[in-house]
Amino acid sequence: MPRLTGAGRTRTLLPWRGEKMALMAVGLLPAALYFWYGAQDRLGPDPVNVFERWLGLWAVRFLLAALLVTPLRVVSGISLLRYRRVLGLLAFWYALMHVSVYVALDQQGNLAVLWHDITRRPFLMLGFAAFMLLLPLALTSNDWSIRRLGRRWGRLHRLVYGVAVLVAVHFLLAFKTYNATSVSYAAALMAMVLWRAVSLARTRMGRARA
Repeated sequence: MPRLTGAGRTRTLLPWRGEKMALMAVGLLPAALYFWYGAQDRLGPDPVNVFERWLGLWAVRFLLAALLVTPLRVVSGISLLRYRRVLGLLAFWYALMHVSVYVALDQQGNLAVLWHDITRRPFLMLGFAAFMLLLPLALTSNDWSIRRLGRRWGRLHRLVYGVAVLVAVHFLLAFKTYNATSVSYAAALMAMVLWRAVSLARTRMGRARA
């Protein structure tokens, strides 16, 4: 982040809140762009499906970005921790839009068809389970919840690794055949889960030895 230095003082050009708001705004630009393309009838012969899939892909991207923050800090020393909650919230907003397009546009709000689809198609069941786990994480991604929940906040937000597993499988099954995109993103998500598991195991072993 660029800094100004003068009279022995160092300050940032933008406050952290401003940076986070800017990151949120930039992160939502792809959704606005796809919406514009849809309004201009530029998403091909099946615009709802294209819109739905692209929103889902960006949800996966931001989830992966949020999970990468800690490994990046450990491996390279680059700390982006102050942006992790924003990245997680972007993952949630794209997941919400992804689900909303499926419910409102794809299935036109038909509850009977929705229930039939979710209970008969495993990848939809996994996707909705992932979204339901992501919901409380998004609702508690604020300073008030951190103060209120204390240590429980950290335990609650470990659910993100369960979300990552569900999303990885959902993403793979959503495609009729495996392809480079689905396999690479699913593998990256599972790598983050494995990294967390190994990190926790090492921490517990260190405490036991101490």
